[in-house]
Amino acid sequence: MVELKGVTKYYTRGRQQVEVLRGIDLSIAAGDFVALMGPSGSGKTTLLNLIGGLDQPSAGQVEVAGHRLETLSAAELARWRAANVGFVFQFYNLLPMLSAQRNVELPLLLTSLSGAERRRRALIALQLVGLADRARHRPGELSGGQEQRVAIARAVVSDPRLLVCDEPTGDLDRHTADEILGLLQRLNREHGKTIVMVTHDPKAADFARRRIHLDKGALSVENGA
Repeated sequence: MVELKGVTKYYTRGRQQVEVLRGIDLSIAAGDFVALMGPSGSGKTTLLNLIGGLDQPSAGQVEVAGHRLETLSAAELARWRAANVGFVFQFYNLLPMLSAQRNVELPLLLTSLSGAERRRRALIALQLVGLADRARHRPGELSGGQEQRVAIARAVVSDPRLLVCDEPTGDLDRHTADEILGLLQRLNREHGKTIVMVTHDPKAADFARRRIHLDKGALSVENGA
């Protein structure tokens, strides 16, 4: 599913070149659930953004779901993301004036599906995360855990092959976090979703099949789980 070869990423600040990732080689098989760990500033989110097609490498190859992402234009990357990747973020990124159902429908607006079919698929996704009875509720009427479930429903509504999750439980209490992680684990085990999750929490990483550690922009340790 994911194959990185010699991936380097740097940013230019004035005359200074800041290297964030250094020569990353990484393979993630289809159906894997990987926890990406490391200290702040180690390059975790940068690596996640490269895998999800939100950014491109300064050097090296990034192949995901059979596509070489570094060769794609911005428009091609946008189409590729819409077809292949679901995103889950720490702070949900829901639109406050829309119902849960309408928030979940948003990725489908990029497709040719009818309004009725979009609504049907959104309700199926909400049912999958246990929130079919909250379809008409707005984010302000939901708990943090319910908001994250809506965000996960939005991520899976287009049936992507890959889920990329950036600290998906960082803003939740332990009990709610474990419920969300259990849901991700079920999406991996029962629905075959490949998941790459950035987390600083070892207890969250326990839900993954494998841990990958970054330190100062380099892959340091890779452990089975």
